[in-house]
Amino acid sequence: MGTPVRCRTDRSSPPPARRCATTTAAGGGTGGGHDAGATSASGRRRDDGGMSPSGHVELVTLLVGEYDPAIEFFVGLLGFELVEDSPALTGDGRAKRWVVVRPPGGGTGLLLARADGPAQAAAVGAQVADRVGFFLRVDDFDGTLRRLRAAGVTVVGEPRREPYGRVAVFVDVAGNRWDLLGEP
Repeated sequence: MGTPVRCRTDRSSPPPARRCATTTAAGGGTGGGHDAGATSASGRRRDDGGMSPSGHVELVTLLVGEYDPAIEFFVGLLGFELVEDSPALTGDGRAKRWVVVRPPGGGTGLLLARADGPAQAAAVGAQVADRVGFFLRVDDFDGTLRRLRAAGVTVVGEPRREPYGRVAVFVDVAGNRWDLLGEP
Protein backbone atom coordinates (compact mmCIF):
# COMPACT_ATOMS: atom_id res chain seq x y z
CA MET A 1 0.00 0.00 0.00
CA GLY A 2 1.09 3.52 -0.68
CA THR A 3 0.79 6.70 1.35
CA PRO A 4 -2.75 8.02 1.94
CA VAL A 5 -3.69 10.99 -0.22
CA ARG A 6 -6.22 13.45 1.17
CA CYS A 7 -8.33 15.92 -0.73
CA ARG A 8 -7.33 19.58 -0.70
CA THR A 9 -9.45 21.97 1.29
CA ASP A 10 -9.89 25.70 0.98
CA ARG A 11 -7.65 27.06 3.69
CA SER A 12 -9.14 30.56 3.39
CA SER A 13 -12.52 29.51 4.78
CA PRO A 14 -13.14 29.93 8.51
CA PRO A 15 -14.42 26.41 9.30
CA PRO A 16 -11.76 23.84 10.13
CA ALA A 17 -10.69 21.55 7.32
CA ARG A 18 -12.87 18.46 6.90
CA ARG A 19 -11.57 14.97 6.40
CA CYS A 20 -12.42 13.51 3.05
CA ALA A 21 -11.91 10.35 1.05
CA THR A 22 -8.72 8.49 1.76
CA THR A 23 -7.05 6.45 -0.92
CA THR A 24 -3.55 5.34 -1.47
CA ALA A 25 -1.19 6.99 -3.91
CA ALA A 26 -1.35 3.78 -5.96
CA GLY A 27 -5.13 4.10 -6.18
CA GLY A 28 -5.92 1.41 -3.63
CA GLY A 29 -7.59 1.79 -0.29
CA THR A 30 -10.41 0.34 1.70
CA GLY A 31 -14.00 1.22 2.37
CA GLY A 32 -14.73 2.38 -1.16
CA GLY A 33 -11.99 4.98 -0.90
CA HIS A 34 -13.25 6.42 2.37
CA ASP A 35 -11.60 6.41 5.77
CA ALA A 36 -13.61 3.75 7.57
CA GLY A 37 -12.88 5.32 10.94
CA ALA A 38 -14.12 8.82 10.04
CA THR A 39 -17.44 10.37 10.86
CA SER A 40 -19.01 13.56 9.59
CA ALA A 41 -19.81 16.51 11.84
CA SER A 42 -23.32 15.09 12.26
CA GLY A 43 -21.91 11.70 13.27
CA ARG A 44 -23.50 9.95 10.27
CA ARG A 45 -21.72 7.05 8.68
CA ARG A 46 -22.10 5.45 5.30
CA ASP A 47 -23.06 1.81 5.11
CA ASP A 48 -19.50 1.02 4.03
CA GLY A 49 -18.21 2.59 7.26
CA GLY A 50 -16.96 5.80 5.65
CA MET A 51 -18.10 9.39 5.98
CA SER A 52 -21.57 10.48 4.96
CA PRO A 53 -21.92 14.11 3.96
CA SER A 54 -24.98 15.81 5.32
CA GLY A 55 -26.57 19.05 4.29
CA HIS A 56 -28.45 20.61 1.45
CA VAL A 57 -28.49 23.77 -0.62
CA GLU A 58 -30.37 26.24 1.59
CA LEU A 59 -30.60 29.25 -0.74
CA VAL A 60 -29.85 30.21 -4.30
CA THR A 61 -29.40 33.92 -5.07
CA LEU A 62 -31.59 35.33 -7.80
CA LEU A 63 -30.66 38.84 -8.88
CA VAL A 64 -33.71 41.04 -9.44
CA GLY A 65 -34.29 44.65 -10.48
CA GLU A 66 -36.48 45.47 -7.47
CA TYR A 67 -37.69 43.52 -4.46
CA ASP A 68 -41.45 44.13 -4.47
CA PRO A 69 -42.25 43.07 -8.07
CA ALA A 70 -40.16 39.93 -7.50
CA ILE A 71 -42.01 39.15 -4.26
CA GLU A 72 -45.34 39.65 -6.03
CA PHE A 73 -44.29 37.32 -8.83
CA PHE A 74 -43.03 34.48 -6.65
CA VAL A 75 -45.47 34.79 -3.75
CA GLY A 76 -48.56 36.26 -5.41
CA LEU A 77 -48.42 34.37 -8.70
CA LEU A 78 -46.44 31.18 -8.08
CA GLY A 79 -47.63 30.64 -4.51
CA PHE A 80 -44.20 30.61 -2.88
CA GLU A 81 -43.98 31.39 0.82
CA LEU A 82 -42.37 34.65 1.91
CA VAL A 83 -39.94 33.25 4.47
CA GLU A 84 -38.20 36.50 5.34
CA ASP A 85 -38.19 40.15 4.35
CA SER A 86 -35.86 41.98 6.71
CA PRO A 87 -33.80 45.16 6.56
CA ALA A 88 -30.10 44.51 6.14
CA LEU A 89 -26.91 46.33 5.22
CA THR A 90 -24.46 45.86 2.38
CA GLY A 91 -20.82 45.21 3.21
CA ASP A 92 -20.15 48.94 3.04
CA GLY A 93 -23.14 49.91 5.21
CA ARG A 94 -25.83 50.79 2.64
CA ALA A 95 -29.42 49.70 3.22
CA LYS A 96 -30.78 46.61 1.49
CA ARG A 97 -33.31 43.88 2.27
CA TRP A 98 -32.84 40.19 2.99
CA VAL A 99 -35.73 38.60 1.07
CA VAL A 100 -36.19 34.83 0.98
CA VAL A 101 -39.02 33.00 -0.80
CA ARG A 102 -39.54 29.26 -0.98
CA PRO A 103 -42.02 26.94 -2.71
CA PRO A 104 -44.51 25.50 -0.19
CA GLY A 105 -42.93 22.43 1.35
CA GLY A 106 -39.81 23.01 -0.74
CA GLY A 107 -36.31 22.76 0.59
CA THR A 108 -34.20 25.25 -1.33
CA GLY A 109 -35.24 28.88 -1.15
CA LEU A 110 -34.50 31.85 -3.37
CA LEU A 111 -32.68 34.83 -1.95
CA LEU A 112 -34.11 37.71 -3.99
CA ALA A 113 -31.19 40.11 -4.22
CA ARG A 114 -31.65 43.55 -5.76
CA ALA A 115 -28.85 44.19 -8.21
CA ASP A 116 -26.20 46.48 -6.74
CA GLY A 117 -24.00 48.12 -9.34
CA PRO A 118 -23.54 47.83 -13.09
CA ALA A 119 -22.14 44.29 -13.17
CA GLN A 120 -25.04 42.87 -11.16
CA ALA A 121 -27.58 44.94 -13.10
CA ALA A 122 -26.22 43.45 -16.31
CA ALA A 123 -26.68 39.94 -14.88
CA VAL A 124 -30.37 40.38 -14.00
CA GLY A 125 -32.25 37.92 -16.20
CA ALA A 126 -29.01 36.54 -17.60
CA GLN A 127 -27.60 34.62 -14.65
CA VAL A 128 -27.45 31.42 -16.70
CA ALA A 129 -26.79 33.01 -20.10
CA ASP A 130 -30.30 32.63 -21.57
CA ARG A 131 -30.54 28.94 -20.67
CA VAL A 132 -33.20 27.39 -18.48
CA GLY A 133 -31.56 27.65 -15.09
CA PHE A 134 -34.38 26.97 -12.65
CA PHE A 135 -36.87 24.12 -12.39
CA LEU A 136 -40.22 24.25 -10.61
CA ARG A 137 -42.17 21.01 -10.22
CA VAL A 138 -45.85 21.57 -9.45
CA ASP A 139 -48.78 19.33 -8.62
CA ASP A 140 -51.20 21.27 -10.87
CA PHE A 141 -49.30 21.81 -14.11
CA ASP A 142 -52.32 22.95 -16.16
CA GLY A 143 -53.63 25.31 -13.46
CA THR A 144 -50.20 26.87 -12.90
CA LEU A 145 -49.66 27.32 -16.63
CA ARG A 146 -53.10 28.98 -16.94
CA ARG A 147 -52.27 31.38 -14.08
CA LEU A 148 -48.94 32.27 -15.67
CA ARG A 149 -50.52 32.98 -19.04
CA ALA A 150 -53.42 34.94 -17.51
CA ALA A 151 -50.90 37.14 -15.67
CA GLY A 152 -49.09 37.91 -18.93
CA VAL A 153 -46.00 35.85 -18.12
CA THR A 154 -44.02 34.87 -21.22
CA VAL A 155 -44.35 31.17 -21.94
CA VAL A 156 -41.78 30.09 -24.52
CA GLY A 157 -43.27 27.66 -27.03
CA GLU A 158 -45.89 25.08 -26.25
CA PRO A 159 -45.83 22.57 -23.38
CA ARG A 160 -44.25 19.24 -24.25
CA ARG A 161 -43.94 15.77 -22.79
CA GLU A 162 -40.57 14.42 -21.73
CA PRO A 163 -39.74 11.14 -19.96
CA TYR A 164 -39.56 13.06 -16.65
CA GLY A 165 -42.89 14.85 -17.06
CA ARG A 166 -44.72 17.67 -18.78
CA VAL A 167 -42.61 20.75 -19.41
CA ALA A 168 -43.29 24.39 -20.26
CA VAL A 169 -40.62 27.09 -20.30
CA PHE A 170 -41.58 30.43 -18.75
CA VAL A 171 -39.71 33.65 -18.04
CA ASP A 172 -39.75 35.11 -14.53
CA VAL A 173 -40.09 38.76 -13.53
CA ALA A 174 -36.33 39.28 -13.83
CA GLY A 175 -36.05 37.61 -17.26
CA ASN A 176 -34.73 34.18 -16.18
CA ARG A 177 -35.98 31.04 -17.92
CA TRP A 178 -37.61 28.33 -15.83
CA ASP A 179 -38.92 24.87 -16.62
CA LEU A 180 -42.40 24.36 -15.20
CA LEU A 181 -42.55 20.61 -14.57
CA GLY A 182 -45.62 18.43 -14.15
CA GLU A 183 -46.15 14.74 -13.64
CA PRO A 184 -45.32 12.38 -16.53
